[in-house]
Amino acid sequence: MNYKRGTPAHPSPIEKHNTPTILLLTVAVTNRECILANDQAHHALIQAWENARNWVVGYYMVMPDHVHLFCAPAGCAREKVKTWTAYWKRLAGDAMPSLRGRLMWDCWDTQMRSGDHYYRKLQYVAQNPVRKELVANSEEWPYQGRLNELSW
Repeated sequence: MNYKRGTPAHPSPIEKHNTPTILLLTVAVTNRECILANDQAHHALIQAWENARNWVVGYYMVMPDHVHLFCAPAGCAREKVKTWTAYWKRLAGDAMPSLRGRLMWDCWDTQMRSGDHYYRKLQYVAQNPVRKELVANSEEWPYQGRLNELSW
């Protein structure tokens, strides 16, 4: 039997003693339209992440048709990542009305299991614009950054 998951599962993050809780989150644009790789969208996303305070954003990569970001719970509040994502998408749409309703209603999230897993995912995400042949090396891509340091 060939099983294909149609929607993200969103399990609650697993909390382990003395281990950070860091998730890799991916949000795509509906119909994979290329509307995000510009200064206005980049600024709207950063503003939304800074105002949606129940999770903090570490390294992020804004691609033309999707966004990857690493995030961690802020403080003791344990808002579900799906709820938090819906909130910052609404804030981004408020800041840039052309984004309203354009980001897919759901998101994909993966919890980092170890420091090595986290490092490999960071490297993979950083190479996205190179794999898509948008730049020769990742450092040239202007729509990426780090809002907070999420250390393993």
